[in-house]
This record gives sequence, structure tokens and C-alpha cells, in this order.
Amino acid sequence: MTTAEYALEITNLCKAFGGLAVTKNVSLKVRPGERRLMIGPNGAGKTTLFNQITGDMLPNSGQVKLFGRDITRLRPDQRAHCGLSRTYQIITLFTQDTLEHNVTLGLMGLRRERWQPVRSLASYGDLARESRRILAMVGLEDRASHPVSDIAYGEKRRVELAMALAQKPRLLLLDEPLAGLSSSERTTVKALIAAIPRETAVIMIEHDMDTALDLAETVTLLNYGSVIVDGERDAVIADAKTREVYLGN
Repeated sequence: MTTAEYALEITNLCKAFGGLAVTKNVSLKVRPGERRLMIGPNGAGKTTLFNQITGDMLPNSGQVKLFGRDITRLRPDQRAHCGLSRTYQIITLFTQDTLEHNVTLGLMGLRRERWQPVRSLASYGDLARESRRILAMVGLEDRASHPVSDIAYGEKRRVELAMALAQKPRLLLLDEPLAGLSSSERTTVKALIAAIPRETAVIMIEHDMDTALDLAETVTLLNYGSVIVDGERDAVIADAKTREVYLGN
């Protein structure tokens, strides 16, 4: 098996709602193991682009390839089986269930067998053990049996990251993983992201530039659904278009 040249290859991706274009001929290439930061003003099309990569939204035209495979028309669950996972800007957890239960559901998503509602998740012993191992990775193993509703907001962010990592992604999309966190919580989550193995490429949308730039190797600037600047981190931040569109100086 040969290694694909790119973890993600997007070509001329376009999406419009009622005549209003939200992505316009977006083309990107992300290398395996790369750490990329996606920036832009509110409404620039960043989350919309994520939705098209994951299959939550289909483009009107263009192509999305994941490790050389055309996934443009695949369902989100099919893309997950190809090695794609994500977190969301708005936390999406089962708040009345335990942390372990939430992560176990993430693990179940990779199984070809369907979870039977009449069968307790606890009966899947191997999944329960794996769930606790993954919760330990984000520092929450001691809270595994607690309902999500009982934990702090920053811990919920870590549970969501654990659920995404449970799917063993080769490409992980993080949509504002530091949003709403205190300074100490940002430090914790930043360290967790930095510790993600290089077998996984990471694309992150984030407005906390000071923190996010420490994690990024490359940066893409979007505005009005188009790529304005794209390249190595320092070159993009120094570009006059970046200062004009996003940094405000």
C-alpha cells in the first residue's frame, strides 16, 4: 500500500444558498500529519467548508479527496470509516449519559455491527475498556462514570475531543476547540491537541490566534467563501492581505 501524497485535497469546491455563494472555488492541499489553522472573519465560510469536507453538507460542484480517495458524495458515516473525524463549534454531547457512554458511542461508530438498543453498552466490555483508555488520554478517566451534565464546560470540550479521537482519525477537523475556555482550560486543551500523534493530520478553526499559531505549521485565510492567502504560517501572517482582511492592521 502506497502512502497518499495528500491527507486532504479539495478542488474548486463551491456551495451556494439561494444564489448566495458561501464557498467559491476553494482549493486546498493538506499533507499527511500536517497542522493547519483556518482563519477568517465571522461568516467567511470556515465551518461551511468543514461541513462539506465531512459530508454534513454537499457542495454544488468541486471535489473532495481523502488520502487519494474521492469522498465528495459519501455520507458522513462513510467518511468516518475512511479516517475522517471532527468536533463542532457548538458542543454536541449526550448530556444525561456518562462520559464513558459518550465515548463508547463514538467507538461504536467505527463498528460494522449496529448497536442494539436492547443491549447495554456496558456489555461491550472491550469498548468500555477502550473508552476509559481514551478518557485517560484527555485527563478524564476519573470522571468516566459521571453524567456529562455534571462536568464543567472545559471538561465537556475534552470529552468531545475524546469522542473524535475514539474514531482513530487520519484527518481530524477541530472547529473552535478553545472557544469559551478559561486561560487554564485553553492551556490544557492546547497541550492535548499538541499531543495528537503525527499519524493524524489536524485542521483547526480558531480565533484565539496566540494559542492557535503555536500549533499551526500552515495557515489558510478565508473571506467571503474564497481562499485569500494560503501557505506556511509565518508567510501568511506577514502577508498584507491577512493584515487587511483579518488582523486589522
